[in-house]
Amino acid sequence: MKDKRVLCVSSEVVPYLPETEMAKMSFETARMVHGKSGQTRIFMPRFGVINERRHQLHEVIRLSGMNMIINDMDMPLIIKVASIPKERMQVYFIDNEEYFKRKATYTGADGKMFDDNDERMIFFVKGVVETVKKLNWAPDIIHVHGWMASLLPIYLKEYYKDDALFSNSKIVTSLYNNGFSGALNQGLKDKVSFDKVENLESINEPIHENLQKIAIENSDAIIIGSEDLNTDLIEYAKSLNKPVLDYYPVDDFADAYLEFYQTQILQ
Repeated sequence: MKDKRVLCVSSEVVPYLPETEMAKMSFETARMVHGKSGQTRIFMPRFGVINERRHQLHEVIRLSGMNMIINDMDMPLIIKVASIPKERMQVYFIDNEEYFKRKATYTGADGKMFDDNDERMIFFVKGVVETVKKLNWAPDIIHVHGWMASLLPIYLKEYYKDDALFSNSKIVTSLYNNGFSGALNQGLKDKVSFDKVENLESINEPIHENLQKIAIENSDAIIIGSEDLNTDLIEYAKSLNKPVLDYYPVDDFADAYLEFYQTQILQ
């Protein structure tokens, strides 16, 4: 992995959010690449529950200031950055006052999903890509973790298909059992269509399984990130004749992920 560039895009990363399976694997995967002399950039949402003072987040003025168009609305993009202690790895935070200031991640005090989670998803993935473009940092691998980032593969394949920076990038998606009950706002498909993105049949009903399906369809390879993942999703991924890496626990994943990167994605 020497000098290979891996962009890690995740809904959750430790130590900034509680140690879920996905938050831990997002961190450990990036650390594995870093330890093998690869280059990493980690992106996540700047949820309001993240303690900016404790984790020493600071705004990067030269990267902030863009507006993301979300369903015909201009939404200002704020970029903050922090370094993971002892690891010398930078984490970039996608922020916006309206979408991410609230002191919660995906649900309100009543336990219900936020009605604008669909727009937050779109803002997050477009914010990631636009920031990477400003950094002029062409990734060899883009590793997607979590449903909040599940639209990234199709945006790269369609909305950003003519952008030379990503012309050689390979997309791998890790699938996790981090579902939610019910569905996101039924307007999700129309809001993505506003960006002239097509092939959205999988999210006619924006439930968790379908968000993972649209990520599968537009990725180059799949990693099973949870041992108890829905078997229908695993079978669906394998039915599309994409490379699929079976589940490995966090204490035993490094060699398998490294080989998968090198032989199935970078070949």
